[in-house]
Amino acid sequence: MVEYPEYSPGLEGIIAGESAISRIDSERNRLLSRGYDLVDLTENVSFEEVAYLLLHTDLPSDSQLSDFGAQLRQQRDLTEEVLAILRSVPPFTHPMTLLRTAVSSLGHSDPDAGDDSHDANVRKAIRLLAKVPTILTTAHRLALGQTPVEPRADLDQAANLLYMLRGEEAQAYEAEAMNVSLILYAEHGFNASAFAARVTVSTLSNLYAAITSGIGALAGPLHGGANEAAMEMLLKVGSVENARPFALAAMASKAKIMGFGHREYKSGDSRVPIMKRVARQIAEATGNSLWPDVGDAIEETMIAEKGIHPNVDFPCAYAYYMMDIPIPLYTPIFVSSRISGWSAHVVEQLDNNRIIRPIHHYTGEAHRPYVPLKER
Repeated sequence: MVEYPEYSPGLEGIIAGESAISRIDSERNRLLSRGYDLVDLTENVSFEEVAYLLLHTDLPSDSQLSDFGAQLRQQRDLTEEVLAILRSVPPFTHPMTLLRTAVSSLGHSDPDAGDDSHDANVRKAIRLLAKVPTILTTAHRLALGQTPVEPRADLDQAANLLYMLRGEEAQAYEAEAMNVSLILYAEHGFNASAFAARVTVSTLSNLYAAITSGIGALAGPLHGGANEAAMEMLLKVGSVENARPFALAAMASKAKIMGFGHREYKSGDSRVPIMKRVARQIAEATGNSLWPDVGDAIEETMIAEKGIHPNVDFPCAYAYYMMDIPIPLYTPIFVSSRISGWSAHVVEQLDNNRIIRPIHHYTGEAHRPYVPLKER
């Protein structure tokens, strides 16, 4: 294999653009969103405030937050076109596949469909933030043969999502856990899905096309789908006693342990401790600490044997499971949060756009003479 000094597989370590949205402070091992430590935000603000921060560059005042929340609540209902799509697909369709199609269709009826200005794209982002939770919960209930639950205007994003999923109001500790997870998932730099969205919109495509690209990229198990895969793995482990043998066997066979490792975090994902804390709060409230205990046992083994730390998908997986959220909905819930970060990237890209078109090293044959069809 030829080695090229300027080439890095997977673009690892390659600077692909400039952004003022977020960065990972590797020296202090923390994620900064618009300059704010994300852990500080989870302890002090709502997801709505973080979404506003990403879209408007500053945390909102009280009146700005009130107005932003009102806009979200007013935009939660779905169009008949989207509802028809959700009713027409086979019940076994994966929620991410359905979500991708539904989000793309929203662009047909958006009142700002023909306007790709900064302000219009922010308005589109708000509509998407409002509607995606309704899409994912409606699709899930229809697949089960249940009646969709209408959104409630008196609930915030986290509590309303859980309400529409279940048809009953969530406990306070559940709403808090969901709020924290939405904040932690909101934005994470030039990851695969954000970069896919930026590449798409750099051609002067529109925000809906870019977000659809982001959803497609996030669906893979090496990106957003890792939380689903992590919980499936935990279910196979089943007990604290099996955790260490399972992890050791996986390492011996060089099998990937989902929810562990991250290219940008070498000494541990800074988002993990806060998500583990709220997972423990759920365990205390329900009187069942099985999954946090199993998770800790696997984590201890991975760190001791390989020095590999969990990423946020790992504790988020068992936190969602303890809230009785179906596993196939984990990544769509990720989407309902990451819409804010993706949209911020789309707006930023278009504000100072240049088409993203990298070069590549050709590894095929140098020259092949043409052979007429009858001689081949």
